[in-house]
Amino acid sequence: MAGLFCLLLVANSCQTAKTPEEITLVFWDELTQGNIETAKKYATPDTQHLVTQQRQVNENSSLETGQIAIKGLNAYVETIITPTATDDYRPVLSFNTVLLKDNNQWQVDYRQTLNNISNNPFSGVFKSLEDFGETFKEQLEQQMPLIEKELETFGDILKQQLEEFGRSLKNLKPLPPAKQQPNDDAI
Repeated sequence: MAGLFCLLLVANSCQTAKTPEEITLVFWDELTQGNIETAKKYATPDTQHLVTQQRQVNENSSLETGQIAIKGLNAYVETIITPTATDDYRPVLSFNTVLLKDNNQWQVDYRQTLNNISNNPFSGVFKSLEDFGETFKEQLEQQMPLIEKELETFGDILKQQLEEFGRSLKNLKPLPPAKQQPNDDAI
């Protein structure tokens, strides 16, 4: 009996040892897969009713976490959800998933998390601009040899035209000096 009790105690401590990052990843993965009832188990009891069929993300979206801040019984996990290529109309979501620690277990405070999502409407725009800049940079780097060749050709043409202009100036005959008109007022 004592062995069974120890086994249960060890198994229970493994469940409570989940980090805020692990809980965040499992919660959002379950939610994106449409496993609403499973996702609710990772939410705080008072916010479970908010985890509904209205999914925030497509099931094929990629999920990443960034910085994690733990302040007492609260944790904030930077969450980045990137839609699939077929979901180009959906912006990248970047927000903090908020977790609360209760009975030594981390749970998603879905109300605060939803507030973070709704208060950060431009995060996807900034990420999209960053991606655009990176794409532009890559394309510019690919085109640089062609641009350099075009500039070199333009420089050669300009140099040739300047040389021709210089030769045409040398071939010009100087104008005779202008005669000065006598001044009738002079004594």
